[in-house]
Amino acid sequence: MTHRIRAPNSLRDRSGLLGVTPPASGRSSPFSSSSSNPQPYSQPNGHRFADDLEGQNDEAMEGLSAKVKLLKDITIGIGNEVRESTKQLSQMNDAFSETSGVLAGTFRRMNNMAARQGCRWLWYIVFLTIVFWFFIVVWWFRR
Repeated sequence: MTHRIRAPNSLRDRSGLLGVTPPASGRSSPFSSSSSNPQPYSQPNGHRFADDLEGQNDEAMEGLSAKVKLLKDITIGIGNEVRESTKQLSQMNDAFSETSGVLAGTFRRMNNMAARQGCRWLWYIVFLTIVFWFFIVVWWFRR
């Protein structure tokens, strides 16, 4: 997943990548402000500087790897939740379809019964409602 660039001379010598030259050449580092003052980034310190940068890069890579793993875990969790929610919604849709069919059948049978009975059942319901309210009122005043 990650590719590392290696210096051509050795596995850990990255001074060539950073532009740090050995002291024998007499040139200063690209980080220096003037060519007359030698900078601490020449060969001995330059190698240390390169190692420090490599260490910081490794730490940053580990941090990024941890963040990517966390994002991957979150994404997997979201995917699982979506699949479970889809399954539950499908089951609920089936249950509502069955309930709709049952209610439609009940309503149809009730309409058939009302058509056969005529208007007599309506008077029974009105009578029972009046009797119910009468008992409620009597109970309320007797308390």
